[in-house]
Amino acid sequence: MKYLVTGAAGFIGYHVSRDLLDAGHEVVGLDSVNDYYRTNLKEARLSLLASHPRSRSFEFHRADLADRNAVRRAFDAGPFDRVIHLATQAGVRYSIENPFAYAASNLDGFLSILEACRERKVPHLAFASSSSVYGMNRKVPFSEADGTDHPVSLYAATKKANEAMAHAYSALYGLPCTGMRFFTVYGPLGRPDMAYFKFADAIMRGKEIDVYNGGDLLRDFTYVDDVAKAVVMIADRPAAPHPLFDPERPLPDRSSAPYRIYNIGNENPVPLMEFIGTLERALGAEAKKRFLPMQPGDVYMTAADTGELWRDFGWKPSTPLARGLERFAAWYKETKQWQ
Repeated sequence: MKYLVTGAAGFIGYHVSRDLLDAGHEVVGLDSVNDYYRTNLKEARLSLLASHPRSRSFEFHRADLADRNAVRRAFDAGPFDRVIHLATQAGVRYSIENPFAYAASNLDGFLSILEACRERKVPHLAFASSSSVYGMNRKVPFSEADGTDHPVSLYAATKKANEAMAHAYSALYGLPCTGMRFFTVYGPLGRPDMAYFKFADAIMRGKEIDVYNGGDLLRDFTYVDDVAKAVVMIADRPAAPHPLFDPERPLPDRSSAPYRIYNIGNENPVPLMEFIGTLERALGAEAKKRFLPMQPGDVYMTAADTGELWRDFGWKPSTPLARGLERFAAWYKETKQWQ
């Protein structure tokens, strides 16, 4: 089939594009390659795709999602059997410092994608959401049936808005849409703004790592290869109306429109201090820790209920944290990322 993958130079987008090429599909990538984090890593991912054995099946468009004409030109490379929308302005803390960047990318940019999918009658749009939408929820594990009305960061609010926008297009135009709520994705070729990457940088440079809330946090770390596999599986099955939707008692995890939401997480929240110890062993170096209070926009725990993913696909992420961090550390040390 032929796929459009937005955010193809990004962490998850690269792995998804690689897996699609491995499986024999055609991929058109779209990415602005912005400087939210160092662009040499994004360019390295693109170079790997350009040198893939099936690189002739990969086409890349460097463009901003908010540029509707540029998005239309990318769609002219179709028609597409599937659109996988992974491009986003990520980062919880960055959204506090630079809120307008999130409106441009996550709202205007997503609207450009929805409009293009509507105009071109795309059979299925699978799009990135986030575990951040669960916000202040303390009921764990987080289920797709839980409410998401209390976001604690603008980033989370834009992801919740994406889900609402996709549902509206699904209901209005019959556009099949599936949202994917990712839980703390990590692994080789990862994002330098993520905690595990920052920790590795500091550890290898002999500097202190910032440990928030005194280390009393839990995260559902999910290995990127598992995430990429889930994304491809979900994209390949267009959303359909839920047979048990009840308009008198509507639940967040079902709809009369062709719209679905899935959690993609490891279903195993890990205490932050345990995570740091596992990373230290993988890197073969000890961390110097600076304990700090809880940061604005942070949540205490993320924990995925992946029952829906298991019921519909008979699969769920399973890579143990120690194995995933060993693979990350091997890539990190081999490529000398801290230098």
